[in-house]
Amino acid sequence: MRHPWEEIPLEDYEKHMKLESVLQLQALNEIMKSQLEDYPVSRIMILGIAGGNGLEHIRKDRVKKVYGVDINAAYLEAAAARHPELVGVLECLRADLTEEPYRLPEAELVVADLLVEYIGYERFQEVIRHVRPAYVSCVIQVDGEERWVSDSPYLHTFDRLERVHHPVEREVLREAIGTIGYRAGGAWERGLPNGKSLVRMDFAREDAP
Repeated sequence: MRHPWEEIPLEDYEKHMKLESVLQLQALNEIMKSQLEDYPVSRIMILGIAGGNGLEHIRKDRVKKVYGVDINAAYLEAAAARHPELVGVLECLRADLTEEPYRLPEAELVVADLLVEYIGYERFQEVIRHVRPAYVSCVIQVDGEERWVSDSPYLHTFDRLERVHHPVEREVLREAIGTIGYRAGGAWERGLPNGKSLVRMDFAREDAP
């Protein structure tokens, strides 16, 4: 059986995410810009890269390798095609993170935006243990009174995600990453027009500067 994320067309996903009532594509782009700029690293891994939103912020004078990871091969093809300027820097890797964390190379920074919700705390711990980044920067969604998928004309495109969706709580995520040797850094919350918010949470390995 194919994973639910392999059944969602990139066009539908992006149209939903950038609706004026959702604005998550735009918000995530701005957040990723700061995630990519905040740490002195040259090897970055972006988990759940989808169509490559935010890759335009990669500075080739500083970053030598970007691993873009996703389960959907069509998403990876789109990300690479949209960013020809990153040839030789961007390496797209298809992987099911619930089954194949061992396939991932090491990187200095892991960016995981709206990713933990689909693999759960334990699998995310396994990924971080394997990749061994100095820094981890996550974005999670806080739903408030709303259901976890925002209302839109594309709502039913996401129906099958119910079986792989794991609600994420800030304190539980902080504890889960802390137990594998990472100290919590900053946390920033950004409100969205439909009552939801995005929370960026950063972590540094205990021996990182």
